[in-house]
Amino acid sequence: MSEMPDDLLLESYTKAKDLQLCRDFILLLEREIQRRCLHPVNPSPQEQKTKKSCTIR
Repeated sequence: MSEMPDDLLLESYTKAKDLQLCRDFILLLEREIQRRCLHPVNPSPQEQKTKKSCTIR
């Protein structure tokens, strides 16, 4: 997933949510979005518990 462009990742996330795809797949996309420190998404309750802040180095 690390080779997927940011815009495609965000589009995939939005489409997966709209289509109500597998929750595990959506969580995977959310984690990658957060890892890349992209625009905020509405994380699931599970994801909020493990949310890590992004820092710029």
